[in-house]
This record gives sequence, C-alpha cells and structure tokens, in this order.
Amino acid sequence: MSALKSLSTIAARYGRTSIFFSLLCWLLLPGMAMANGVQTLIDSSGQTISVAKPFKRIISLYSAHSENLCSLGAEDLLVGISRSDDYPSSITSKPRFSYREDPEKFIALQPDLVLVRPMIERSYPQFIDKLKQAGIAVVSLQPNSVDEMFGYWEKLGILIGHEAQAKEMIAVFKSRLKVVHNSLKDVTVDQRPKVYFQSIHKKMKTFAPESIGVFVLEQAGAINIAADARQVRNTNIAFYGKEQLLSHGHEIDIFLAQHGRMNPVEVTTIINEPGFGAIKAVRNGQVYLIEEALVSRPTLRILDGIEKLNALFYPQEVLN
Repeated sequence: MSALKSLSTIAARYGRTSIFFSLLCWLLLPGMAMANGVQTLIDSSGQTISVAKPFKRIISLYSAHSENLCSLGAEDLLVGISRSDDYPSSITSKPRFSYREDPEKFIALQPDLVLVRPMIERSYPQFIDKLKQAGIAVVSLQPNSVDEMFGYWEKLGILIGHEAQAKEMIAVFKSRLKVVHNSLKDVTVDQRPKVYFQSIHKKMKTFAPESIGVFVLEQAGAINIAADARQVRNTNIAFYGKEQLLSHGHEIDIFLAQHGRMNPVEVTTIINEPGFGAIKAVRNGQVYLIEEALVSRPTLRILDGIEKLNALFYPQEVLN
C-alpha cells in the first residue's frame, strides 16, 4: 500500500480529512523526506536500531504491534502474528507464532524483522539470540505511558517507512480526545466519580499511576482512588492489596475491572469476594467490566475505551 493511499484510509476511517490533507502537503514539501538516509531508534531494551531501508517481512509477537501496523497501513507486511492476536479480523488467518516455539520455525519463514516486547526478551534470551544469529532483526517495544505511546507509534513508522502515517495516528488521537475533554469542561473535581480500576483480581492488583489504564480512566473523567498504588517493575500494573483497597471502600463510587486474558473475572466474582461488601460501589451495584484491549493495549482503540467509560461515568452527557 502506498504512503498516500494508507494515509487516506486512516483519515477516512477516523473522519479526519483535514488532517489528511495537511499531512499530504507536508509529505510533498521538498527536503522533508529522507528516502536515502539511515534512521536510528532506541528500543525498549536500550538497543540502537539502524534502519537503512524499511522492513518488509515482519512477524509480530505482541497484539498491539500487529494492530498498530494495520493502523499504519502495513497489514501486508505482516507475515506472522502471535497466538493471542484477535484484531483486526483481517489478520487472524495469518500464520501464528509463539516465542516458546523452536526459532527454526521463524527462520524458515524468512522474516527480516521480529517484533517482541520486553517480557519476551527478559524471559527467552536464547530465543532472541538464535533469531539474531540468523540475521533477523529483533526489536523490543512496549510503552508504559501515553507519552511513550506516541513515540512507540513513531518508531513503528520508522521501521516500516510509514512515518507520516504515524504522525496521522497521533493527530487523530489528540483530535478525538479533545472532544471528550470538551464534554467535561464544566464538570468540577467534586462532581467526578471516584473509581477503583482493577487490573488482576486474583492478585489484587490495579493499574500503575502513570499507566495507559489510568490515563484512560482519568481522561474519561474519573478520579483514580488508587493513586498511591505501587508499580510492579516497569509495567502498567501496580500492587494494591485487599486491606489497602477496603480502607478506601467508603469512597469508591464505581468499581471497574478490565476483562480479558489477563483478568478473566466476572461481575459476580467481584461482588462475592469476601470483604468487598465494605465497598460502596459493590453495595450500590456499581461494578462494571471493560474490554482489556480498550484500556491496556497502546493502540488507537484506547480512544474507544475512553469514550465508553465517559458514557458510563456521565450517562446524561452527550459528546459533541
């Protein structure tokens, strides 16, 4: 797909034709392109990656990488995806791979790039080394905040030669977020619901204060009751034990939990958890689930999560 065609696709999908034409003009300005230059980026492991030319055969081992490549207009570059990939539906028939498999399976497909995330790199160093020894570039990326997310999209754009599309994604994101902000401009702090946002029920964990999950929560117009949560390593997850949670029980207006592979919880499980009767939201029937992919994956769909939560928190509000 050409750069101009993929930009048009993104603009049409998200209703941002004005942004599209602004970027089109930017693309055509003399001296702005670096077609023959070598670009460098630093991945999440601190590795410096030199990109002399765009990668063309990519295996993605993280659902967010796959989804973002599709948003960038590079679905045709994906020759393999992870076993957990489920979006968009157009890629679900592609060959599936796991970092637990023999690296030879990867090598046989002749990718020039394998995209991973830090957890894979930390846990399976021999797997990573084997791919690199075969001449395959391995890049580890995973943002832990929205500021990092924009940079992450730009790095993906550099890897595949779609820098302009990455800028378009960022512009679309900011534009849609502004609509939600405008809907909240007259809502004072004391009118905002206090919410506990659960990430993993079995381990009594919430989201780290600087995480994408808390960003989604706060941009939707809520107050994070667990702002004092302790981050687990350099991740989106934070410790928040039951005792600590229950100490705020009388303040919690809404109990929210992500739902998916990481947290396969049900509303009844939360309601019936011993001791949770002390939580105001549980007593008042204000317990809700939201799809994990809308609040945890660093993709454009976190905008859907923000908009859904905004409608939940302010059912009488109508986005303009």
